[in-house]
Amino acid sequence: MDRKTNRLMLLIVACSAAGVVVGGTSNWVDSHQCLKKQAPTMECLTQDPLVKTIDGMSIGLIAGAGAALGATMQLKEEE
Repeated sequence: MDRKTNRLMLLIVACSAAGVVVGGTSNWVDSHQCLKKQAPTMECLTQDPLVKTIDGMSIGLIAGAGAALGATMQLKEEE
């Protein structure tokens, strides 16, 4: 692999990892805040916090990879 391909892969992995952390943390906090309300909704009570966290992590993974690809495309256009 050449140097540019390695940088692209590193950028995609780094952005995807950041997306996983941010997405998972965001949904985890949201589910716990929902349970601490005085009158939690039925959706809040029936949804498993672990499933909601994993859902946020998968969305963050996709968003991070998309952001990395978008940034790479923009840099290529500027060259």
